[in-house]
Amino acid sequence: MMHIIQKKLLELSKRKNLAKLSLREMAAEIGMQKESPQKIKHHLLQLQKKGFLQIDRARGMMERTNTEPGWAKGLLEKTNRLFSIPIIGTANCGPATIFAEQNFQGFLRISSKLVGRLKPKGLYAIKADGSSMNRAEIKGKRIKDGDFVILDSDDKNAETGDAVLAIIDNKATIKKFIDDQKNGQIVLKADSSFDYEPIYLHPDDDFCISGKVIGVIKK
Repeated sequence: MMHIIQKKLLELSKRKNLAKLSLREMAAEIGMQKESPQKIKHHLLQLQKKGFLQIDRARGMMERTNTEPGWAKGLLEKTNRLFSIPIIGTANCGPATIFAEQNFQGFLRISSKLVGRLKPKGLYAIKADGSSMNRAEIKGKRIKDGDFVILDSDDKNAETGDAVLAIIDNKATIKKFIDDQKNGQIVLKADSSFDYEPIYLHPDDDFCISGKVIGVIKK
């Protein structure tokens, strides 16, 4: 049985282009003003995964595909070399000054071959902002300002040399992870043609690894 919010969002998609509405506006349009934007985002993701909605951010469209589950699943199986992963915001590749709010930005439709995965489980995209990782190479591609960085949220066990999305005091930054056990510290280091100061952390500090960088989609 489809969740009531998903049903209402599908009905709304008949009348309006969802891509032009904010999450709060969608909640108001379906008569659920008190629902959180995160819950609306969750149900949009579910509709995308089930094949009921097709999102094309380039054209600014969020369209219905089909309301028959069997048909939608069959379509997804036939096109399993392509999948959509959520874009959840922007991370600063310079100083850690951008809040890591998982604000839904749409979907990135990519080939599985670009990330070396057959399924999109655990994957999400962040748009790079800054130049402090412009020498970091991920599968032969460097992270430049404006590129989409693909992360695996299921892999948070960073090792020295990994490019990661680190959350420090609720702010996000993409850096190279260094486990400096000799000096009892964690170092988040830029890999850049510019001179950026590293971030030095104690292992007990309030920070976490939100995921490892596994791919770069050039802007």
